[in-house]
Amino acid sequence: MARAAVRLGVRELAAAAGVSPDTVARLERGEELKASTVEAIRAALETAGVEFIPENGVRLLPNQEDQHIG
Repeated sequence: MARAAVRLGVRELAAAAGVSPDTVARLERGEELKASTVEAIRAALETAGVEFIPENGVRLLPNQEDQHIG
């Protein structure tokens, strides 16, 4: 959901996080990954404008709709 919200493809997010596209796909399937890998993907999404909210998921930060990494 977070990746789609900032209009990133799997390959774009993988490149931004420094991981393989397969790793992003594994995360999205709910497979267990190293904590450092999850943090790298989270950091890339946050850079793209996603804010993670513990209570209910994610949201886009203001003025982030037009920003795009990749």
